[in-house]
Amino acid sequence: MLATLIRQVGDFQLAEDAVQDAFEAAVTVWERDGVPANPGAWVTTAARRRAIDRLRRNKSITDRAERLAELMRLDGEPPEDEGPIVDDRLRLIFTCCHPALEPPARVALTLRALGGLTTGEIARAFLVAEPAMGKRIVRAKRKIADAHIPYRVPSDEDLPERLRGVLRVVYLIFNEGYAATEGDRLIREELCAEAIRLGDLLCLLMPGEPEVWGLSALMLTHDARRAARVDANGGFVALAEQNRGLWDHDRIRTALQRLELAVRIGRPGEYQVQAAIAAAELEDPIDWTRIAELYGALATLNPSPVIELNRAVAVGLASGPAAGLEVLEPLLGEPVLSTYQPLHAAHADLLRRAGDDRGAACAYEQAISLTANAVEREELERRLKELSK
Repeated sequence: MLATLIRQVGDFQLAEDAVQDAFEAAVTVWERDGVPANPGAWVTTAARRRAIDRLRRNKSITDRAERLAELMRLDGEPPEDEGPIVDDRLRLIFTCCHPALEPPARVALTLRALGGLTTGEIARAFLVAEPAMGKRIVRAKRKIADAHIPYRVPSDEDLPERLRGVLRVVYLIFNEGYAATEGDRLIREELCAEAIRLGDLLCLLMPGEPEVWGLSALMLTHDARRAARVDANGGFVALAEQNRGLWDHDRIRTALQRLELAVRIGRPGEYQVQAAIAAAELEDPIDWTRIAELYGALATLNPSPVIELNRAVAVGLASGPAAGLEVLEPLLGEPVLSTYQPLHAAHADLLRRAGDDRGAACAYEQAISLTANAVEREELERRLKELSK
């Protein structure tokens, strides 16, 4: 609803306010008259009317002609959709990923507008403070309004330059669904499903782009293991302990087909390599040496301390905890990772396996202090208690 209204009125804040007005009206009207047969359509129509009311109340001499033209368009039939994919959320993603915006702002704004993530969740995904992220989102909205950035899927010649930002957005939405940063659930299925749906649409829109297929393969491979990642009580289940019978093997086949297609198209990219890593984790036994090599290849495509952390974990599983610690410990001095919970959790696991129970306990305590997700915190607390047995 929000994405559609943003396209129609061309203003983030106006659309958000109108949608909020519509839901507030629904609380009153539905309690009195009952829930309508099509609640979504009711709220969408109400939001559109609230937007028109706000435009009428806010018109001025200098912008009256423009606003009245907008009102006439809104009061009449909706305009024909542009572009090969008729989907307002996809259109909005490309709008948010416009080159006029700084890359971090593109991702943050799209996650807020389309993914439904809170400012705090986005801040943790970017490893920045929440107030700073809030200001970044506000500035991005203002930039779109001031620059009159159009709300549409760009033309074919403009699509490639926007692709990287769009893929990043979809991937971060999926990540927040696959490993929720806070709350009492490890997995937010609705975000995973939304990211996969958007990935499917990108495959339709840009079938010749290998990274589009690579990202889709990556998300499907991870999502196929979703049912096995928690036990009957919602507790965490490590990869080595998962019941492979609970994996969605149809989804795995689709993912591997898409990865094969991406490789066949050519031009290897970071999402193809990540998909190859996820596929390698499906093997029994897992070849951790191969996975460590793939993380090394990924680091050449996208140098990042987070990728180096993942490589350290793989090296530790392939060659022993001492080798893993040799790769990981230099990362402890990286300021950007000082509050990154997975770093301290991985450090704790490697220290425990190396026999340094005291060091492991300190690292587990640090990881627990940085964990906002109840399922992850419970698992870390369990591992900490195991040290004292």
